[in-house]
Amino acid sequence: MDNITAQLLEKLKHGNSNFVKNKLSKLNQSALQRNALIDGQKPFAAILTCSDSRVVPELIFDVGLGELFIIRVAGNVANSATIASVEYAVAHLNIGLVIVLAHQNCGAVTAAAKGDGGSDHLDHLLNHVKPAIAKSNSNAIEDIAIENARLTADKLNTDSKIIADAINTGDLKIIPAFYSLETGKVDFLG
Repeated sequence: MDNITAQLLEKLKHGNSNFVKNKLSKLNQSALQRNALIDGQKPFAAILTCSDSRVVPELIFDVGLGELFIIRVAGNVANSATIASVEYAVAHLNIGLVIVLAHQNCGAVTAAAKGDGGSDHLDHLLNHVKPAIAKSNSNAIEDIAIENARLTADKLNTDSKIIADAINTGDLKIIPAFYSLETGKVDFLG
C-alpha cells in the first residue's frame, strides 16, 4: 500500500475511533461546506456498503459533506449498477481507495441464507450473496457477511477493466471491512 493510500485509510480509522468514543468532530457539515461543493466534489474515498439505515458511513468514519463517495445497495453486492458507480468514482473522481463495508446483522445476508427472496427482483439481489454462503466455512450471518465483502471486493476487480487497470497501476486499493452495530468499530479485513 502506498503512502497516500495508507494516509487515507488512517483518516478513516481515526474517524471511526472518534465514532466509537462518541467524540464526533462535526467538521465540514455546515452550510458553508455545502455551498463549497456546489460546483463539484473531490471525495477522498468511496464506500460500497449496505442500504441498512443503521449503517451511515459519514458518521461511522466521522467525515463531512463531500468527503466520501457512497454507494449503497442491500447486501453491499457488486452488481452492474454498483460496479459502474465504483468505475465512475475511479475514472472521474480519481478515487484511490474503495472500502467494501459489510455489517453485523445484515438483513440481506440473512434473507439470502434463508432463501427468503419473495420476488424476481429480490431473488436477483440475493443471488449475489449466494457465493459467500457457499464459500463461508460457517453458517453465522457475520461470517457470511465478511465473506461477501471479500468476494464483492474481488468481483469489483475481476468484472471491471477500469477498476482492474487502476489496481494494477497502483492507483487504487480495495479493502473489505466489517462494521459492528454493537460497538461501532470497523475492522478492515485487508
